[in-house]
Amino acid sequence: MRGSLLPAVLTLALLASPALAATIEVTIDKLVYSPASVEAKVGDTIEWTNKDVIAHTATVKGGWDVMIPPKSKGKVTLKQPGAVDYFCRFHPNMKGHVEVSP
Repeated sequence: MRGSLLPAVLTLALLASPALAATIEVTIDKLVYSPASVEAKVGDTIEWTNKDVIAHTATVKGGWDVMIPPKSKGKVTLKQPGAVDYFCRFHPNMKGHVEVSP
């Protein structure tokens, strides 16, 4: 009888464990975010890799502002669901979008 409970307990443990957060990679090259639009979940991290020789930002009005130095990386962990548009403060024509699900 006791051995028959083990599969049920294991199944419940797997269902109850939180999903692992993902890291979504975005490349900046020649003044362009690539991909320009990504999908993520609350708790995921977006990491930008700047391949340009000039600094950029990933800025959300009223929200986060990530500085990404030349030939370096910057990241942010997403805290709330919703659609987020971001841009580079230094190059406002650079635009990106994130769809964040719960």
